[in-house]
Amino acid sequence: MIEVVGIGAAGWDSLGPRERDLVLAAGRVLGGPRHLDLLPDVTGQLRLAWPPDLRSALPGLVAGHEGRSVVVLASGDPLLAGVGSTLVEILGADAVRIHPHLSSVTLAAARLGWAAGTYALVRLRGRDVDLVRRELFDGRRVLVLSRDAGTPAEVAALLVEEGYGQSTVTVLGDLGGVGESRRDLVAQEFAGSAPDLNLFAVHCLAGPDAAAGSLGAGLPDAAFDHDGQLTKRDLRASALAHLQPRPGELLWDVGAGSGSVGIEWMRSHPACRAVAVEQHEARAKRIRGNAGRLGVPGLQVVLGSAPEALTGLAAPDAVFVGGGAGPETLDRAWAALRSGGRLVVHAVTQETEMVLAGCWREHGGELTRISVEHLEPIGRSHGWKPARAVVQWSVTKPRDVGR
Repeated sequence: MIEVVGIGAAGWDSLGPRERDLVLAAGRVLGGPRHLDLLPDVTGQLRLAWPPDLRSALPGLVAGHEGRSVVVLASGDPLLAGVGSTLVEILGADAVRIHPHLSSVTLAAARLGWAAGTYALVRLRGRDVDLVRRELFDGRRVLVLSRDAGTPAEVAALLVEEGYGQSTVTVLGDLGGVGESRRDLVAQEFAGSAPDLNLFAVHCLAGPDAAAGSLGAGLPDAAFDHDGQLTKRDLRASALAHLQPRPGELLWDVGAGSGSVGIEWMRSHPACRAVAVEQHEARAKRIRGNAGRLGVPGLQVVLGSAPEALTGLAAPDAVFVGGGAGPETLDRAWAALRSGGRLVVHAVTQETEMVLAGCWREHGGELTRISVEHLEPIGRSHGWKPARAVVQWSVTKPRDVGR
């Protein structure tokens, strides 16, 4: 059994009697250098600091501990954003016992008076400050788990850039420790750094230039940088309604163009994942830029042509084909699709429509012809201008077929 002990900013004094006994009796203690420095000396005890690549090294660090108890130290609640989650994922819940301490998030909410469920939580680990953009709405409360002392300044600059410069922000440092600190101001007035251990709280106030976004399907076309290769708003909303985003599921966006479908899939829930497959390098770069600006920098972009580029990708829960819907691509997508998965394909040419008609006869589903008209000026008057009609095939893979 791997004992994972959460430790607070007060160090050794923050542990209860049971947790102290576990640490003192352990043959091996693993943790960050800061955590290990908080412990009293124990003769004969082996102490190991985490290597840079923790995930790949972790199995070897905890292996071969039979006969010697192992304690892993983590900050606060090990299952919130710590090593406890990784250990459970690798070793299984039966091999790991968690001893949580009050998390910094719990302490921050208590200091701010924010009830559970009234704020969004964003965890910043790498250079992923763009994750905050997904949560920016007027009146929204956001708690940012900072990665270092420079994070508050980065987030404050992002708020100003997005038109939220008047938002109230609070820097909470060393929560639960003797040096606990608090600093309240507005985002556009933020300057300097923060304590190394800090949380950054934001109460969003949208200015006149702030974008009016949504987590629902159908962002304005202007939200995306594109060269014309864009699944337009009405068609995109219909596609996503049939793709049915669900937490933790993976989407293939094939022939992604500007990446709009994959991006909106990921915006629907923080746990949603997507791979955008695009053969043109300039468009692939544009997809990455759109994903960052719209708060989903984790979107994976694969440069290549379908169906070859689909080889080796993780099995999807849903697939959208907006371009290049040839028979081989559709066969590959259908074969890879998990049981119960959803496939949506758009066709704008007669040749592709014929391909979809054959797929519909073989696999069933729905064929829908979508025509959209927009009111536009005609001299001093107005009239309806039709866009090119699109045929949409949507189908769910039976749960008793394949994976």
